[in-house]
Formats: sequence, C-alpha cells, structure tokens
Amino acid sequence: MNLKIPFNNSKLPINYLLKNGSVIDPDKNTIEKKDVLIEGKIIKALKKNISVDEKKFKIIDCNNFFISPGIVDMRVNIGEPGFEHKETIKSACKAAASGGVTSMVCMPNTYPAIDQPAIIQSIQRKAREVSLSKVFCTGCITRGAEGNEICELQLMREFGALGFTDGNKSVSNARVMKRALNYAKSFDGLIIQHAEEPELSQGGMVNEGEFATRMGLTGIPNYSESMIIERDLWLVRDTKCRYHVSHISTKESVEIIRKAKKDGLPITCDTAPPYFMLNELSLENYRTFSKLSPPLRTEEDRNNIINGILDGTIDVIASDHTPHDQDAKRLPFNQAEFGGVGLETLLPMTLNLVKNYNLSLTKAISLITKNPSEILGLKTGKISPGLEADLIVFDLEKPWKINSESFHSKSKNSPFDGILVQGKNLMTFVRGRLVYKS
Repeated sequence: MNLKIPFNNSKLPINYLLKNGSVIDPDKNTIEKKDVLIEGKIIKALKKNISVDEKKFKIIDCNNFFISPGIVDMRVNIGEPGFEHKETIKSACKAAASGGVTSMVCMPNTYPAIDQPAIIQSIQRKAREVSLSKVFCTGCITRGAEGNEICELQLMREFGALGFTDGNKSVSNARVMKRALNYAKSFDGLIIQHAEEPELSQGGMVNEGEFATRMGLTGIPNYSESMIIERDLWLVRDTKCRYHVSHISTKESVEIIRKAKKDGLPITCDTAPPYFMLNELSLENYRTFSKLSPPLRTEEDRNNIINGILDGTIDVIASDHTPHDQDAKRLPFNQAEFGGVGLETLLPMTLNLVKNYNLSLTKAISLITKNPSEILGLKTGKISPGLEADLIVFDLEKPWKINSESFHSKSKNSPFDGILVQGKNLMTFVRGRLVYKS
C-alpha cells in the first residue's frame, strides 16, 4: 500500500503493530501507554512492549498520539439513493474515513425512502464495494416518512435496520407514534425522533426571538422542540419502548430529558456540534451555511447543551451530516436548504469540549464511540482484544484551520468553515485495514 495515497480500499489484509500510543479505553475510562497488535481484522493484543517479526508486521510509531476506538456517527444523511449530486455512498465513506468515523448510521430520508428491506440491502452492498467505512441504516417509522402508515419495522430490523426514524421529520400524529412505540417495544426496537412540532415550525428559518425580528426572518419557537419531547414521553411512560431524541438544541429539552432519566424512563438523546459550538449570532449577514434544522439557538441554550454534555444528560454527539450542493445553499436566506456537513469536523469539535470546558478525554471519546454503539446495539466503539480493529490515531494538539474546500465530501456546506481548531485524525483503521492516512 502506498501511504502517500490517503485512501485504501484494498481488501488485502496487512498485520500492524501500533507502538507507544496513548490508548483510550472508554469502557474502562482509562488512558494508558500501550501497543496495539492487529492481526487480520482483529485486535490480537493490547499491552506494553509487544515484540513481533518485522517481516510479518507493519510497525507504526504512535508516540505522542492517541489511539481510540473509531467514531460511531449515529446520524448521517448519505444522499444515495436519489440525491447523488449532494453525496454518494463513496464520497460519504471517504469523508467518514478522513474524519475518523469507522461506523456511520444513515438516515432514511433518501429517495426512495428507506422504508423496506430491499433499499437497506442495496446501501449495504454498495458500502461493501467502497470498503472504507462501515455503513448501517435506520428505517422509516412511516411509509415514505410521510407520518401516516407505520412500516414493517420488525422486518427491516431483521435486515439490518438499527432503529427507526422519519429522518428530519417529526412523527407529529400522537396515535401513529404510540402505535410505532408499541410495535417497536415488541422486539426491543429503538424509535428515534426529530423533535420539532411541524405546524409551529412551518415557514420558520431561525430561532424565534429578538435576533429573528432584527433580521426580518420568520422564527421557530424553541418550545416546538420540547413540546414534541414532552408529548412523546407520555407515550414512552405507557409503552416502555426505547426512545431516542436527535440533535437537541434547547435549554428546556435538556431539562425535560434530565428529569425523564431520573424518573427511569428508557430515553437517550444526542446533540450535534453546532449546538454547543455556535449560537444564532452565527447567522449574521444571512450566512446560509449556518441555516440548520433545528436552528441555532441563543447563547443560554448553547451553554445548557454544554452542561447537558458535562453532566451526562446528553448521551451522544453525532455529526448530523446533511450535505447540500452550492445551488441549494448559495441562495437568498429564505430559499436556502437547512443543514450542514459534519463528518470531517466531528472529532475536533468534540475535542473542543476537552480543551475549553474540562470534559475528560475519555468521556469525550465515549460520546462518539462507546455510547452510540451501545444505544444502537453494535459491537463497535470499543477497543479490546478479540474485537474487530476499528481504530483511529489522532493528534490531540494538532492545530489546523477548517477549509471546506479540502473536504472529501461532495458538498462543502460547513457551518465551521474558517474556524481554527485543535485535534486532527491521522489514521483510520476499519476491520484491521488502514483505510485512511493523512
């Protein structure tokens, strides 16, 4: 393999010894100086001072670097099928490998929507051909994500669906949601909700309040998010189904979920980097790359999202990768699409919490590896002998400037373009193969 080429999709196995790295084990909450021995697809050994035959192993010195489980990104809009001009499975996998994402879970709002097993199989087959990142799917809760008729959830589960969501749409009909929760409970399925009351948010573009008024833009009230969560929690109390809320963004949502967890409800949640890195002021000058769903909120909301991460209320940080081409973003603000790419910035944005908010490095890594893996029922997100070698090597201190033009994603619509960050992925291993090297 030519290591000057960043990506490697060869399926030929190479044995590796990663020497002298600081190994982050989120399962044990430890960081220890160790070697990592990779034989074929498997982590064979994890200890100090491993000796090997240099003819049979490629030795990589990881001194001054960290080795951790690969990132598990549980919210990725791939684009394929139907929106290949925005993103393909191949370009998404390249972006993932570059960012240290070894497993990504794609949202079902494709065209056609992922509401039947055949589409899941098609995506998985294409991902195997690309062979750069593991790709998993969620299935729609309702046919075509239209909010009316419930899909065959259990059948999709049997074909690999890790959970069920209508993507960037809320299931607004309470009766439909209750039926979905009851159905999913029967086979221990996971229901994932994009919490945004559709009637209240219809036509809105930014967070409702003084800023929206000053900008002359239609606002979306922050309680449109907490309203859906509170409604659904009544249904969760009744059905006892596992329930996950995506990309929470408000102070009220954090408080509601914190209380629900104390009450013992089977609820988890995630947020995305824009909601702890940015606030609504990032939209000044009508910057469409920061037009997101849910919208960027107030500084008070941002601080509460950070507090929710620090105290464990928020379980996961996901990229919420939503690619759009130039024609969809470089438009007047009210016409531009919602969403930003995030696969290649998820790691440094999460590490920012370590640098600036005293989040422990092991907990930060847990938020993007172990925690999403456990919620989804995957065997990834951990580092231990006998497991598949899905690993990353990163430099915690590496400073760099985010330049969306250098992204491997087909789309460049990053809300973080031009921001200075610290922490960069250097190598990505998937099933023991070095698929990316910077």
